[in-house]
Amino acid sequence: MGAHHEYTVAVSWPASGIEPGSPEAVTSSYTAYTRDHDVALPGRPGIPGSADPAFRGDPGRYSPEDLFVASLSQCHMLWFLHLAAESGLAVREYVDDATGTMRVESRGEGQFTDVTLRPRVVVDPGPRATDEHVADLHHRAHALCFLARSVNFSVIVEPAPLHVAEAAA
Repeated sequence: MGAHHEYTVAVSWPASGIEPGSPEAVTSSYTAYTRDHDVALPGRPGIPGSADPAFRGDPGRYSPEDLFVASLSQCHMLWFLHLAAESGLAVREYVDDATGTMRVESRGEGQFTDVTLRPRVVVDPGPRATDEHVADLHHRAHALCFLARSVNFSVIVEPAPLHVAEAAA
């Protein structure tokens, strides 16, 4: 039997700083209440949350949809870096411009249809610094990512061509 990991997150509404009982802190109508909330994890900085702006949220706060796409990107990156280190590939930079598509039905229910990861990596020169090796690492990272394995839609990985850093003079 494998290991089990549990995660604890506290989500509270309304967000700190909003006066309890104020009109925006009461769900008197769909348009009246704030979507702003706080996401707290023990011993870590809080995350200011809100709904997506399309659903009356604050664009200056993180939506669940934003964090969902970010979590898939983070998971892939962390596995990629792990596998690169094990293989002897020195990664200098990793940037991913990930996107997600969510479809909302006419009655309001919705779901993600896909997430696309577009990682760009910069590596040190060496025998492992090949497009083929990096493509294999992305393939393996995708297969190992706990979150990509947990969703019921496609997580597409479209890595940019490998960039090899200039050798130090």
